[in-house]
Amino acid sequence: PVRKKSRTFYSAEQLEELEKMFQEDHYPDNEKRREIAAVIGVTPQRIMVWFQNRRAKWRKSEKLSVKSNKKYPTSSA
Repeated sequence: PVRKKSRTFYSAEQLEELEKMFQEDHYPDNEKRREIAAVIGVTPQRIMVWFQNRRAKWRKSEKLSVKSNKKYPTSSA
């Protein structure tokens, strides 16, 4: 039987650091993920998953903002 990984809970400080890194680069390479993992205190695999999930959240919010701009266009007149 395949065991599901337990959920990783991040502290406010860890999330702050991850968000800061996300603002700098949405796609950190393997080396960068290892550096972040060492600073944060979790595995590089968890960092990779966090970035995947964060990019999905970012893309979703981008889509929603584009939709709302089309729904309520700002008139320049």
